[in-house]
Order: sequence, then structure tokens, then C-alpha cells
Amino acid sequence: MNYPVTLTTDPETGQVMAAFPDLPGALTVGKDKTEAMNHALGALITALSGYIDSGRQIPAPSSRSGQAAVSLPALVCAKLALYEAMRRRKVTRAALAEKLGVDPRQVRRLLDLNHRSRMDQVETALKALGQRLVVSAKEAA
Repeated sequence: MNYPVTLTTDPETGQVMAAFPDLPGALTVGKDKTEAMNHALGALITALSGYIDSGRQIPAPSSRSGQAAVSLPALVCAKLALYEAMRRRKVTRAALAEKLGVDPRQVRRLLDLNHRSRMDQVETALKALGQRLVVSAKEAA
């Protein structure tokens, strides 16, 4: 998942703001473009975590050819897929925990984008929802 990012330089301060058109409110700043882009992934993950916390649908990244983008780590993508599968099927965290035979806190951690869950745990949870995880690789730009 690659979310396009818009970089805007403040003419007065010279600071650069990174904003995500697909996620209003996902913003960060840096002293220059490099620093703004270095902070952009954290801002993106924080915004997506807010969507999960509030039970909202995760906006799909738009394709904007030629625009800078921030790529999410594979584990975060898998966790977002799990969250969306739960939303579509109206499965609560408690219901998924029961289905998996685990403590509900484990499911909470599987949906925490900052928690270093194991990929196989996310994959097992997806399977319990009738989903399978598909990973692909592409040439680096």
C-alpha cells in the first residue's frame, strides 16, 4: 500500500509539511523535504490507527502518477487487511478471540499498528475469517 503524499513548503519558515490527500488530518512537518518524508510514515500509521480506534473504514490509497508516496510495511498492511475483514464480517475483537481460542488482548495487539506482532499470527486470524494473506514483491523505484 503506497499512499501519495503532498509536500508543501512554508515560504515564511521554510519548513515542509507532508500531507496525505487520502487521509485528511494525517500531517507532519520537517525542516526540509527529507525530514518531512522521514516523519511521514509515522504520521500515516498514526492516522490509520485512528481509523481503527474509531471503527471507520480504511481509505484505499489513490494512484497519483508521478507523486511521492509512502509505502506501508508488510506487517501493517496485513493488520489493516485483518481489520477490514473484521469490519466487513461484523466480527468483534472478542468474537475473533473466541474463534482463535486466545485472550482478547491478543486480538487487540494484532490490530495495533505499532505492535510487533508475528506475521503468522495475523495470517491465522485472517484464515479464521475466511481470508488468506497474499504477498507480492515489485521492483524498487
